Parts: sequence; C-alpha cells; structure tokens
Amino acid sequence: MHDCKIAPATYYAHHKRRTAPSARTVRDGELKELIQHVYDSNYRVYGARKIWRELNRQGQAVARCTVERLMRELGITGAVRGKRVITTLPGGQTGRAPDLVDRDFVAGAPNRCWVADFTHVKTWAGVVYVAFVVATFSRRIVGWSAATVKETVFVLDALEMAIWQRDRDQHPVQPGELIHHSDARSQYTSFRLAEHLDVAGIAASIGSVGDAYDNALMESTIGLFKTELIKPRRPWKTLSDVELATAEYVDWYNHRRLHGEIGHVPPVEYENNHYLATTKPQVTPNI
Repeated sequence: MHDCKIAPATYYAHHKRRTAPSARTVRDGELKELIQHVYDSNYRVYGARKIWRELNRQGQAVARCTVERLMRELGITGAVRGKRVITTLPGGQTGRAPDLVDRDFVAGAPNRCWVADFTHVKTWAGVVYVAFVVATFSRRIVGWSAATVKETVFVLDALEMAIWQRDRDQHPVQPGELIHHSDARSQYTSFRLAEHLDVAGIAASIGSVGDAYDNALMESTIGLFKTELIKPRRPWKTLSDVELATAEYVDWYNHRRLHGEIGHVPPVEYENNHYLATTKPQVTPNI
C-alpha cells in the first residue's frame, strides 16, 4: 500500500468510467455508423472533407478533424484520381470553330456555356465510348451517350440529350446565348455537328490540340467518372452494363454528389437555387 488518500468522488468517477463507456465513446460509435453510411451511399469515394460537409448538411454538428480521426479508425479513405494521358487527335478541319472560351469556364447562368468530351471504357465485349456534355455554371452533366463506335452521331446523341433535358425542365436553350466548347477531336470538328449546333442557335467553340487545360473542366468531370465509377467496378462486360451504371452514376452526380466548386451542394440544387433567386414573385402592395 502507498498510503495515498483518494477522494471518494475520484474513486467513483474512475469506477464509472471502467463500467460504462464515456460520452465521447458513445458519440464516436454513433458518428462511425453515420460516416460509414455516407461513405457507402456515395460510391465509397468521399473523403473526409465531403463526408464532413454531408453530415453537417444532415444536421450533424461534427468537426472535420473528428471525421478524419474516425475515418482512420474505420480504415476508409476517399478516391484518389490518377494522371490523365492526353489522347486527343486533330480532326484535320482547317476551318474549324474558334476558341470562344479561352479557359474561362465561369458562366453566369445554366445555359451559357457547355463543355463536351468523351472517354473510353474497356469491356470484355470490346471498347465502349462514353460522351458527356457538362454545364459549366453548375457542373451538371446535362447530356451523355455511350456507344461501341466513336462516330459523330455518338457525340450528337449526348448533345441532343442535353437540349432535351433543358426543354423537359422548362429552361430551354435560347438561340444566341449558349456556347458549346470541346477539344479538336474529329467528332467535334465535323461538319455534321457544326450544322446541328448552328440550327439550334448554339455557338461552336474548339480548343487547341493536346492541351489538357484547354478543356480542363471537362477533363475533371471525366476524371471523376473514371475514378469514382469505372475503375472501382472493373471488369466491365458489355455496353449495356456501362450504360446502366453510367445512368445511375449521372443521377447521383447531379442530384446528390457535393461539389466544392459550387459551394458543396449538388449541381441540380445549385441550379434550382439560381432559378429561385432570379424568379422571385413580385409583391403587389395593397392599396
């Protein structure tokens, strides 16, 4: 015995900690369940920053450092993008459209600038090409298409979906207001696409060859698509498998995925907030 005097309150507090979990331990357990649910519900790609943002959107007041600590304990991490290999080949059209964007991807409204590009996915049945059209204002994927051949009609399908989607949402493209920007692949420098854009009243814009920054926003979107969907779910079997998974991914990407560039909200929510702010009803005073 060390003949040390211990206050009864200290003894009972120590005994209570040994027999019952502390408030922090209980809270950590609750948060771990929430963190795991957010992680699993978002393609298992969210890192600490996005999980922290999502929990706070759900009304769970938690510090980012706490999320980081608990994610380490759970052994989960966010997806990390790899390097992109530049594969753009010139279309060979000397009279192609000028670059109307010049790397400035800031737009003041949803239908002012769209960027377009496509990528490839290896499947057991052969290569599948997936094209996207993205609204720079909100980062929303407004159109996409998948095919086994990379002909002009394949990128036209993505454009047609984008125009249809805006019509369906009652925010149609107005002639003379929208720029369609892409790289210099032959599919985007074709006469058929240029004619289609002209009929729709959309200005064509083509960037330079082999310059990843010239269509950086689109490259970023495709990088997320490959990192968050394509790579984790390999191997892919057929075109149909890629189409179904892409449709589900685009729905999640537009309606639920948090985007840091637009204030950590989903693209559709960001657009809706814009329309609400610009179409507030006028109050008529009673006379």
